[in-house]
Amino acid sequence: MTAPAAGWTLRRRVVALLAVVGVLLGVSVAVEIAVAAKNRDYTHSVLDRTGPLRAQSQELLSVLVDQETAIRGYALTGDRRDLEPYVQGGEREQQLYRSMRGLIGVYPALGRQLDGVEAEAGRWRSTVAEPVIRTTEEQGTTAGRALITEESRQRFDVIRTSVSQLQEGILVEREKGADNIYRTSSMLVLLLVGAAMVVAVAGAVLLISLERMVVRPLTGLAEQVREVAKGDFQHRITGSGPPEFLRLADDVDAMRQKIAKDLTEVREARERIEWVNSQLQKQAEELVRSNRDLEQFAYVASHDLQEPLRKVASFCQLLQRRYAGQLDERADQYIAFAVDGAQRMQRLINDLLAFSRIGRLTTGFTEVDLNDVMGDVAGQTEAARQYADGELTWDALPTIRGEEPLLTNLLANLVSNSIKFRRPDVPPRVHVSARLVGDEWEISCQDNGIGIEPEFADKIFVIFQRLHSKDAYPGTGIGLAIVKKIVEYHGGRVWVDTDTAEGTAIRFTLPALPEDVAAAARAAEQPAADDATGDGAAGDGATGDAATADDGPAAGGSAAGDAAAGTDPAADDAPVGDGGVRVELPRPRGARAEGTGGTPDSDGTKEAVG
Repeated sequence: MTAPAAGWTLRRRVVALLAVVGVLLGVSVAVEIAVAAKNRDYTHSVLDRTGPLRAQSQELLSVLVDQETAIRGYALTGDRRDLEPYVQGGEREQQLYRSMRGLIGVYPALGRQLDGVEAEAGRWRSTVAEPVIRTTEEQGTTAGRALITEESRQRFDVIRTSVSQLQEGILVEREKGADNIYRTSSMLVLLLVGAAMVVAVAGAVLLISLERMVVRPLTGLAEQVREVAKGDFQHRITGSGPPEFLRLADDVDAMRQKIAKDLTEVREARERIEWVNSQLQKQAEELVRSNRDLEQFAYVASHDLQEPLRKVASFCQLLQRRYAGQLDERADQYIAFAVDGAQRMQRLINDLLAFSRIGRLTTGFTEVDLNDVMGDVAGQTEAARQYADGELTWDALPTIRGEEPLLTNLLANLVSNSIKFRRPDVPPRVHVSARLVGDEWEISCQDNGIGIEPEFADKIFVIFQRLHSKDAYPGTGIGLAIVKKIVEYHGGRVWVDTDTAEGTAIRFTLPALPEDVAAAARAAEQPAADDATGDGAAGDGATGDAATADDGPAAGGSAAGDAAAGTDPAADDAPVGDGGVRVELPRPRGARAEGTGGTPDSDGTKEAVG
């Protein structure tokens, strides 16, 4: 590239260079756009056509197999409910045909194969499925089973073969699209390399030609700008070099003058912001006081309602005892409603009072052995467990800092809910365990009850939230709200594990003592130290008195308060594979197996049988 004629301005020099580079890049871009368009079409075909077609063909085969299975099941049992997969599968099959035809339009051969699959499926329904249904309805299951012959199976195998051929055709089209994508991508890479070379050459020429006319004037201008940046906003900026730089110097000086003006406005705005912040701080303080007053109001309201409510309940019970049978049946019913309503209101107010006291009336944090707490919980729930023939077990639990009455209330709520929300004719089994995850203890309460649907996992911790009527499961709907408030008061969090296979698992965290965290760290570091010195065992990673393998029951959970539903979550029996560290805990102090119904198992687990 030859240098432009002398006397050209910087603009003309740059425009000439950019014109040449622009032409070269324009041609390259035009070609790249064409190739990229092809690549996009091929990619669209693979991702948005053959990909969905392949998945839908798999689903189509599954739907057809479900229909065939439903026909066999109906022929065996005669139960109309066994035909539901057949009816639903037929509807889904038609949906898949419509969806696949919308994607398969550019592949005529695949369209003919899809028509063949639909025709074969229609013939199977008319020659096998519908006759089996009619015969079973009219003549019974024996006659229906007689129609399930080897010929009917072979006819369905024809459908399988047609779907397989369709899938093979889709795979062939997908591979063609993938080859086209690879080819056009390679072309794009080559074009981009050529464009990069053009840019590199143009950059080198531009660097050499602009060193003298750009860099030096800009350096002088930059020195003046730095003077202004140091705080000398009154320093006037002057330029040198081409006319463009003279105008640039004038623009920078105008900017300096505007900055000086804006700086004054910023100072004024800062003063206004500081005033607004002071007002916000006052509002925050008012909000804190308001929340404290609301909490006090909830306590006072629930406390002061006790006396009139006791009077209403007492006189309603007197009416019930004195005039029962003396009035008509409707009057006795009304009195019973009044007594029940007053008693439920008393329970509701007592629970609300207990909820408002959490964190407000405090005895201070102390070190609490959760094994002792579980012993107390076993004693409190003994009557309910005996009535339900239930069983309560727990692993060796840690010592944490907290308020023992609140922690007892927390675990008693979870265990009581597990017993209450049990499955009919299935004795409740509740297990409590703990593991160290980071600097927190994750404590789990697992049962074999009715479980919780995942969509209700967050709602059950809302105060007064119930998923069952009071006739099905008694309660006020505040138990798990109390659990959540106690856990958060101790600096933890609580949630429902929706991945358990049976029953319900409620997990919550509590901060661990520093010595427990340090013991876990030593347990994790010891295997590496043993490997480095040659003294460590290379087998299962056990070191000293600390073990990283979880050989006890996995963390479980409890039934969810007053809001249990029907999910069967899975027990977490993996050996601490999700980031938890199992620490060897001491056996429970005080041998609390006696007096609470608890008996230590051979592995250190304690059991309380109702």
